[in-house]
Amino acid sequence: MPSTHRMTSQERRAAIIQAAVRMFAERGFRGTTTRALAKAVRITEPVLYEHFESKRELYRAIIESMSQEGMARATALLQPYAKAKDDRGFFTRLGEFVLDCHRQQSALYPRLLLFVALEDPELGALFNKRQRQGRELLARYIGRRVKEGAFRPVNPALAARVFLGMFTYHGLMGLLYKDDFVHGSRKKIVEGMADIFLRGISNSGHARK
Repeated sequence: MPSTHRMTSQERRAAIIQAAVRMFAERGFRGTTTRALAKAVRITEPVLYEHFESKRELYRAIIESMSQEGMARATALLQPYAKAKDDRGFFTRLGEFVLDCHRQQSALYPRLLLFVALEDPELGALFNKRQRQGRELLARYIGRRVKEGAFRPVNPALAARVFLGMFTYHGLMGLLYKDDFVHGSRKKIVEGMADIFLRGISNSGHARK
């Protein structure tokens, strides 16, 4: 008879998190029961509680996992452009990354964020706090380029908020309403938005990348 694979504790924990991400994104925090979660992973509720004492602890684990993974991906993607001081490449790639977060896996990430912000402000605040590292990374890059004369004297945090706001809003409109107000290929839209941003903060006396 073929042998059946018995999941390790780590594998089972990962399977629970994966199922929870999908279910929380589809049903919300309140609409997802531990019974349904256990059934999705083919375990009993007592086994589920061996890994996570409550739904809140499970959601915290999801927040930590997604934040760490997202930050690692963004850093690896943007580091070469930051090192080369390629502003256009940096902001274009970052814009694509933000929009990808609204498209991959049926946009589970923004759905999770919206549900938890409405249903549990405390967990929503934790989600927002974990994303701060990414915003600070962007603000530091902008601040460095201001000091180097590439960008005019702007508030780095405000400029970071403006850039992320453009792409996040565009991504949400597509996710929530299938909005097609802006016509064109994804590539053209990303490049156009990055160009508008760079024209707004670039120092006209500095050679543009």
